[in-house]
Amino acid sequence: MADEDPSLYEWAGGGDAFRRLIDAFYDRVEQDDLLSALFPGGVSEDHRAHVTLWWGEVFGGPPRYTDELGGYERMLAHHIDLGITPQQRHRFATTMSLAADDADLPADPEFRSAFMAYVEWGTRLALENSQKGAAVVAHAPVPRWGWGVAPPYRG
Repeated sequence: MADEDPSLYEWAGGGDAFRRLIDAFYDRVEQDDLLSALFPGGVSEDHRAHVTLWWGEVFGGPPRYTDELGGYERMLAHHIDLGITPQQRHRFATTMSLAADDADLPADPEFRSAFMAYVEWGTRLALENSQKGAAVVAHAPVPRWGWGVAPPYRG
């Protein structure tokens, strides 16, 4: 990534954009029989706010999830023994893509490619970590996702 390239967080529109994304995502989750089973009673405001901080940090925003909530270890704790199914993982990824549209995140191929790469990576890691007896990596930094092989196009 060139020094002058904005972070994915900046390109998306910052904290407000990620809050729109997370709200759009969980609004869809609460209406989805397969995913809502992971959130009995619905998705609380605290959960939405915390996940917004996670996604913001991952995409290059301020490290608030780490500083305020405990970082990777805290997120990992929410997934241990959750028993996510492959079908739930796939639905999560699909729903997140739709939520990005709902939230009016940038639709350029470079941003969406990087965004969906994280969704795929993160959901597959969550699937693995959520299985009974999984051999998890107990301590790691919060990932910092970048543009990958396709930085923003500025024709």
